Amino acid sequence: NYTINQRKPLMNTLLDERLEVSNNRSERAIKPFVMGRKNWLFCNTPRGAKSSAILYSIVVSAIENDLLPFEYLSYLLDQLRRIDLNDKEAIDSLMPYSEQLPDECRRKENE
Repeated sequence: NYTINQRKPLMNTLLDERLEVSNNRSERAIKPFVMGRKNWLFCNTPRGAKSSAILYSIVVSAIENDLLPFEYLSYLLDQLRRIDLNDKEAIDSLMPYSEQLPDECRRKENE
């Protein structure tokens, strides 16, 4: 019944090749977070938990965009102190998918 009831959404995967039939990729992306669950117990304040979540999101986004997390974070923190945080274009240039990021933040093809 589930498959029959979900026929129309499932057919979308045939219409757009970017859509994946399984959610394995997203499952793999959150696996480190689940595995480190006990480490998050040390975020004993709401501000600490929020900061950890933001940092974790930045690192995972960097990995998903084929960036080197440490190099990207170093570059990001260095640039954030130098730019106007109200300048949307400046903020966009720092996003992990930005073409304007320096090559040293990018993963080499043979890595």
